[in-house]
Amino acid sequence: MSKHLSLLDATQPPHRVTHRVTAIAGDGIGPEVMAAARRVLDAAGVSIAWEDAEAGGAAFARGVVSGVPSETIASIARTRVLFKGPLETPVGHGGKSANVTLRKLFETFANVRPVREIPGVPTRFSGSGVDLVVVRENVEDLYAGIEHMQTPEVAQCLKLISRKGCEKIVRLAFELARAEGRTRVHCATKANIMKLTEGLMKKVFEEIATDYPEIEAKHIIIDNCAHQLVMKPQQFQVIVTTNLNGDILSDLCSGLIGGLGFSPSVNLGHDVAIFEPVHGSAPDIAGQDKANPTAMILSGAILLRHLGEMEAAIRVENAVLATLEEGAARTPDMAAGGPSVGTRAYTEAVIAHLGCAPKDHAARAAAPLRIPARMAGASMRPAPARAAIGVDVFIESESEPEAIGSALAALAVGHGFELKMISNRGTQVYPARDAETDCVNHWRCRFLATSRAADIPARTLARLLEAIEVAGWRWMHIEKLQEFDGVPAYTRAQGED
Repeated sequence: MSKHLSLLDATQPPHRVTHRVTAIAGDGIGPEVMAAARRVLDAAGVSIAWEDAEAGGAAFARGVVSGVPSETIASIARTRVLFKGPLETPVGHGGKSANVTLRKLFETFANVRPVREIPGVPTRFSGSGVDLVVVRENVEDLYAGIEHMQTPEVAQCLKLISRKGCEKIVRLAFELARAEGRTRVHCATKANIMKLTEGLMKKVFEEIATDYPEIEAKHIIIDNCAHQLVMKPQQFQVIVTTNLNGDILSDLCSGLIGGLGFSPSVNLGHDVAIFEPVHGSAPDIAGQDKANPTAMILSGAILLRHLGEMEAAIRVENAVLATLEEGAARTPDMAAGGPSVGTRAYTEAVIAHLGCAPKDHAARAAAPLRIPARMAGASMRPAPARAAIGVDVFIESESEPEAIGSALAALAVGHGFELKMISNRGTQVYPARDAETDCVNHWRCRFLATSRAADIPARTLARLLEAIEVAGWRWMHIEKLQEFDGVPAYTRAQGED
């Protein structure tokens, strides 16, 4: 457990306690906004012993594949708190995201993004009462990063959703609503299409909601949620969602209040917390004293709450809001071509407003946040009754579906299986339907076992795969078709009976 006071126990510590915090300035404008935030935190009277560390672009350049050097990992393991600027991530090539690596290494399972109307920052939604929090699951889903080129022309990414992951993030969302006096939580999913993965999030949400009877729990389809956010954003208070959905939705929400330059965030785990702005590294303006440090400073205010420096956190947040409300100090991105100041001058203005409060939109009061306890064990529920009823074998072929189907149907008979269907990108193409599918060279071949058992022996599967291979078909992936407590644990193809 962190030696710092956590959000579980956010009482004011004795005067001038020195907190140890790892700091990663980051790439591009990172060093500038980090310097600004550290100056403000220092001016607020908080004593922090910073451990400066490296990650991102410089680490990738040194050949660190993860973008996070071992000495940085060791520092975070000591301090249990990380304050970081934006990090560069290779796009479409190279190593994994250093941001994702940090979140996953320390199991910061929740990304929390407050989104609130900011005084002095006019938007299309000014006056609408935007005041919500996006709570995003942070370590699984497609961001597990398990990808394969299954053929030279077809890529696969595994979407992994666990009951444990859903329970932690959903419970945190309700706890946050309770801590901030909010009365409504929406769960946003694509459960109408991805009925097992996104559907699991919906199911767990509905189960856990019963533990919070004073809070209204509503499910919403993710695309409708995006639509509603730009139609009537004030209806939302807390939105909890899966990783990819949350990544997209939280950036949309930042647009409601003026952009990423005003959006702080925290990544919360059981023992480690990572505080960061959500904007990019903006290399085109790096080193030019043009960066807007607001999101970094506001992330610093959230950091202070985590450290138990509650009074200082309120002072910092109110100083930012008062500065923006006054409107005299605006960085170029805020000025819209009008008079502007640089990063350093804006920082001086925020420091000058410490002790001030805006006329409207003052910092929101909140009780300490209860972070869900770490769950022991890998499994959350008693083992179900199982039956393995077949297997999906994925093959690569340039042949037509009729030719593949006829050959595999004949082959399966002698190996304890029957070919039920073949699909291409999720649509059944054998036996033929009326669909006009533009096929690729990637086929899911569904074989059902002619006799049912608790499992299909490995040697039985091996014989089937060997027969497929000997017949000249290239296979690359298999999935067992299982039933848990009599319920199919797999989905049907479009058009499949």
